[in-house]
Amino acid sequence: MGIKLYKEPRLEKPNLIAAWPGIGNVGIIAIDTLREVLNAEEFGEIEPWDFFYPRAVSIKNGELKDLEFPSNKFYFKKIPARDLIFFIGEEQPAEARVPYAEGRKGYQMANLVLDIALKFGCHRVYTSGAAVAPIHHTTKSRVWVVPNRQELMDEVKGYENAILMSDIEGRVSQGSITGLNGLLLGVAKKRGLAGICIMGEVPIYLQGLPLPYPKASKSVLEILTKNLGIRIELKGIEDMVEQAERRIEDFYQRLPSEVREQLDRLKYGTYAEPRLITEDDQKRIMEHIDELFKKGKQDDKRTF
Repeated sequence: MGIKLYKEPRLEKPNLIAAWPGIGNVGIIAIDTLREVLNAEEFGEIEPWDFFYPRAVSIKNGELKDLEFPSNKFYFKKIPARDLIFFIGEEQPAEARVPYAEGRKGYQMANLVLDIALKFGCHRVYTSGAAVAPIHHTTKSRVWVVPNRQELMDEVKGYENAILMSDIEGRVSQGSITGLNGLLLGVAKKRGLAGICIMGEVPIYLQGLPLPYPKASKSVLEILTKNLGIRIELKGIEDMVEQAERRIEDFYQRLPSEVREQLDRLKYGTYAEPRLITEDDQKRIMEHIDELFKKGKQDDKRTF
């Protein structure tokens, strides 16, 4: 188990930006889009053997050539403001059939990622993921932020279209971040690195479906690029948002009218108001959505 470096670039106090798949693939879409637009160069990876089972075997000319594992790669980009290191993981190292990293494997991977951060003199760590929220898919996703140091509070409170996770109605100044997004931030704190988790809002009724939600990724990207002093062209992610919204709206219109009426109330709500949808309402809605999704796959084999 370990890290394989192809080269050791000379970097000036870089920031580390890390992402893995999750709900709506919010973080991975945002961070990988930034990596791609900046044309960051691959320079290393975490070896997969102790974290993942092989996904497949590759065969060429009848001969078994290799095992295929999820990749977990490092990239770098030198920029005028402050250099960047990207860590992009195709999968989180889960245990006991839990979809998100936790326990020994998650802790080991978080430390390996931070070994690279410290080796190259990282200044700060950013992670990104999804925040499941009582919003409608036609509204702009806000961003929930969680810093791992008190001295970062004033900074994150100044982010546009953002709110501290602890300030969300009903959380009573507490909350949790599942998977490596939270674990990496916590381990970074233990190892003396400042860090911020940036999470884009995903409608609560889409959380269980295999739908990408690039609208939230765009909100994350807007905050991240401004904070890093980077200007990029957002057309690529805007095209993704448009395509995803067509698929979501098609799915939404296939819901029973009484379910849509309940969900439409989310268009006009605020966190300060009493719950617009009760827990019982939410349970019934999710049952309808799950039933429709399963039926849709059986009827027309379309994947939402």
